Amino acid sequence: MNKFFKYGLLGAGGAAVLAGGGAAYLAATFDPNDYKPQIIRAVKDKKQRTLKLDGDIKLTFFPSIGASLGRVSLSESRNEKVFATLDDARVSLALLPLLSKQVVVNEIAVSGLKIALVKFRNGKTNIDDLLGKDESKVEGENGGNSEGPPVKFDIASVRVEKTELGYRDENTGAQYALKDIRFKTGRMTNGVPGRIDFSAQAQSGQPKLDIALQLKATLTFDLGKQSCRVEGLDLQAKGGGAIGNIVASLTVPELESSAQSLKSGAVTLDIDAKQPEQAFRIKLSSPVYGNFDVRQFNLSNLAVAVNVSGDRLPGKSVGGEMKGSVQVDTGRQSVQANLAGGLLQSQVKARVAVNNFSNPAIRFDVEVDQIDADPYLSKKTAGGADKTAPAAPEQPFDLSALKKLNLEGGLRIGTLKVANVKSSQVRVDVKAHNGMVSINPLSANLYQGNMAGSITVNAAQAVPSFTVAENLSGIAIAPLLKDAANFDTLEGKGNVSLNLNTQGNTVGALKRALSGSMALNLADGAVKGINIAKKLREFGKGGASQTLAASKEEKTDFSEMKASFIVKDGVAHNDDLLMKSPLLRLTGNGDINVASESINYLAKATLAKTLEGQGGKDSVGGITVPVRLSGPFTDLKYTLEFGAMVSDAARQKIQARKEEVKARLHEQLKGGLKGLFK
Repeated sequence: MNKFFKYGLLGAGGAAVLAGGGAAYLAATFDPNDYKPQIIRAVKDKKQRTLKLDGDIKLTFFPSIGASLGRVSLSESRNEKVFATLDDARVSLALLPLLSKQVVVNEIAVSGLKIALVKFRNGKTNIDDLLGKDESKVEGENGGNSEGPPVKFDIASVRVEKTELGYRDENTGAQYALKDIRFKTGRMTNGVPGRIDFSAQAQSGQPKLDIALQLKATLTFDLGKQSCRVEGLDLQAKGGGAIGNIVASLTVPELESSAQSLKSGAVTLDIDAKQPEQAFRIKLSSPVYGNFDVRQFNLSNLAVAVNVSGDRLPGKSVGGEMKGSVQVDTGRQSVQANLAGGLLQSQVKARVAVNNFSNPAIRFDVEVDQIDADPYLSKKTAGGADKTAPAAPEQPFDLSALKKLNLEGGLRIGTLKVANVKSSQVRVDVKAHNGMVSINPLSANLYQGNMAGSITVNAAQAVPSFTVAENLSGIAIAPLLKDAANFDTLEGKGNVSLNLNTQGNTVGALKRALSGSMALNLADGAVKGINIAKKLREFGKGGASQTLAASKEEKTDFSEMKASFIVKDGVAHNDDLLMKSPLLRLTGNGDINVASESINYLAKATLAKTLEGQGGKDSVGGITVPVRLSGPFTDLKYTLEFGAMVSDAARQKIQARKEEVKARLHEQLKGGLKGLFK
């Protein structure tokens, strides 16, 4: 037995010596560099690409089989432009395990690999020819003729460094790059956890980004079951760009994946972005389930928390948290989201659907209990002009994003305050297609009445246009005008109709181009700033024409007021004002200049025949008083033209005298004619 064992060892040793000697002889006599021309020609014939092997090809045969490549470059298909370059690559396999169909890789090392991927205008890429399948190989794989157990492999380590991957889309002009890619693994074999470390510098041109990425995880795979398990995945991102300085992390405690499905624990994404004037923090968390067969993925317990901080924000910080679920169907290119929770100071319920990822069609249904937008608007927008701010050139607004917007849905708001205008039970239904935006209906309860109408925006043309058709019923006009335009001159309750259109790229241009019509019908109100009856009593005691500033304590009451306006080039012109009260009847005409926020209006008040009981005198009853209203909204002036009133009174007396003479003459003629006939 001992002799048998001894001779066996000697035989094995002799075989090893012979194998080593044969490998040494093969390594000494075989030079793979002699076959470079054939390799280059084969690539040219089969792929129409130019392969350059500038470095030496080195082979090793014992104790492991290995190959080392030096400098290599590959051109684009049918083009001499460089597609990929490689500084160095090494692969080595243990020799003896190959005899039992086991691939034991001692080392895979790649350095200086650079690849430039391009997506052409026709939708194809510059690697389509390299990814083409070999039909004969596929047939052989599917033929079931192979026998024996599958090949097992065991990789001691993989190392990639100084590698760069670029991508360019000729249709969109987008450019992305992963530079300084470093990838390192521990042992990678079936059923054994292996450590993965990855890092790279991610860059893009538009939007401009430059972010350092680092990923660590533990990977365990099972080739027989075609499954893998990832534990402790931690992806860190840090850098800057157009959206400020970014620090982000993605953590996955555990993830299991097979050929059919994917399932993970609570995936957490945490993003911090800092800009010069504010900072954002967004945190998302949800378990993920996916089915690869039907290409559907589900975030069943999604939580989204948002916090924004900055000196210009109310309380220097705002935030909110929404919870719900999201379903993604990549096969049908659709996303369904149902979310509810607190956002800013509001409670929100939202259902959103997106279809067709390349040209998204968005459908939504949103309910909000209350919104106060004014704290988030500029002082000028929220409450009139900010007199403390220096004048600055008006900046045009950009509605180009509406040209590609495909949106349809409804918004319901319990109470709303925007630009200091308050409303409740707001309903907004929106349709947006190809630059045309229709808001219909736009309805709400406001200022003791209600509003119903529509707004249309045409952003498809170079200069956007707007159309407003609104009817306000039972509105208390004084608080509405005060809140909306800081215009505190008119009181009353009734109806207002607006049919207006305009166009422009700035608010000023919109005001200057305003055209259309307006009408109002009010009851039981007053024109604030002047008391005409009181001024006439003062004139009756001896007064003169005078110009007065509007007084908050003075007003002229009316029981009815009607007026219609024709609006052209930002100026609303009126010719049919009719205002009635027990003391006077007022008519007038003039202009309200919306563009310059000023008024030039002449009203004529015809007083009652007597002002007795009102502290007046009979001598001023029944005459017409011209009252001119002029100046900016914030500093209106009233001019009582008493000179014209006196002239008018004289004309009235002359006219009355004429009528008296006519009557007497008529009576005399009648008497004379009677005597003649007798």
